[in-house]
Amino acid sequence: MTPVGSALLSRLEQLRFTAKTRRRGSHNGRRTAAKYGSSLEFSDFRLYQPGDDVRQIDWNIYGRTQKHYIKRFLDEQELAIAIFLDTSNSMAAVDTKWHRAKDLAAAFSYIALNAEDRLSFIPVSSHPVNKVTRKGSVYGKSVLYQIQQLPKLESSGAFTENLPKSALKNNQLTLVITDGLEPIPHFEALFRLISSAKQEVKLIQLLSRQELEPDYAGDIKLIDSETNEAVNVTVNELIIEKYQKRLIEHNSQLEALCQRFGFQYVLTTDDADLMKFLFHECKAKKMLC
Repeated sequence: MTPVGSALLSRLEQLRFTAKTRRRGSHNGRRTAAKYGSSLEFSDFRLYQPGDDVRQIDWNIYGRTQKHYIKRFLDEQELAIAIFLDTSNSMAAVDTKWHRAKDLAAAFSYIALNAEDRLSFIPVSSHPVNKVTRKGSVYGKSVLYQIQQLPKLESSGAFTENLPKSALKNNQLTLVITDGLEPIPHFEALFRLISSAKQEVKLIQLLSRQELEPDYAGDIKLIDSETNEAVNVTVNELIIEKYQKRLIEHNSQLEALCQRFGFQYVLTTDDADLMKFLFHECKAKKMLC
């Protein structure tokens, strides 16, 4: 079993996605809204007005005040959450990174379903892949295990190109899990599309320890996992230092781009402690509460 196992499930049930949106869903959820409705959570009283439901009149208060007051309850709303998982060749090239990406997607999906939010999980590939659409905590475990068992997908092209634009509609919260290694202009074009859909966005950039701290040395052939282009290089400390500098600059640009569009951004690695990331870093970034 992967790191998202039975020991984590009870703790995952304590988490919720943070969201500023207050749009009403088509079904009740567990997310308390700022307006009044028909949940079981009591809010306050107000004077009866013509057209109000007489069943909401509190007769105990009437007996004391000789005035008709009705009870008001907070409305409970669902949140429409879409989780996009990058399944490009660069994401699947390192086994530990691929497994961590699936664990993150599975954990976030479980959190959404347990909160009675409406979930759409979309593995982004160049080939048609059936997305998972579910609502209700009853589906939490089955969806979690389904995502954990997702095989590597043969895919061509870039994540930003393959992300289905039609899946951006009708979401209130969008979560993107990607290694973020494509050119910044590609992400800028994608972010413009997502931003035009008027939804909150949380981006998780996942990199392997090998990508951050490569341990190669000597004469080697590097093959681009996306384009299959090969290049012969002699790797030494200076080359690695230049590579790491460029990677840091790229990640900083991606984070700045997220800030520009009002998206939340967090960087993590395949060897990071999963529980610490979910319960500390994501909560510190106010992605989860």
